[in-house]
Amino acid sequence: METFNNVINSGQLVLVDFFATWCQPCKAMHPILEQVKSVLGDRIRIIKMDVDKYGVTASQYRIQSVPTLMLFRNGEVLWRTSGVVDKAELLATLDPFLK
Repeated sequence: METFNNVINSGQLVLVDFFATWCQPCKAMHPILEQVKSVLGDRIRIIKMDVDKYGVTASQYRIQSVPTLMLFRNGEVLWRTSGVVDKAELLATLDPFLK
C-alpha cells in the first residue's frame, strides 16, 4: 500500500491539496486542480489530503487553514500557499519546478 510519505519522498513532483469536506473554498479548488492535471498530465502528481481524516499529517505540516497547497519532491517542500489559486497562477507557479 502506498503511503503519504512514500508519495512525497519520490522523485516525482507532487502537489498536495490539504482540504476539508465542509470547506467551500476547497470545493472551488477541486475543478482547478483537475484542469491543472489535464494540462500537466504525468509531469505532476496531485493528491488530496483530508485534514479531518488525517489530522496527524496535517498538524505535522502545520496546516492551519484550508485549502493549503504544498509542492514536494524527494520529501522536500518546494512551495506552499493557502487559499484558492486560479489555474493560470498555479500553472505559472509550478512551471519552474517542472524543468
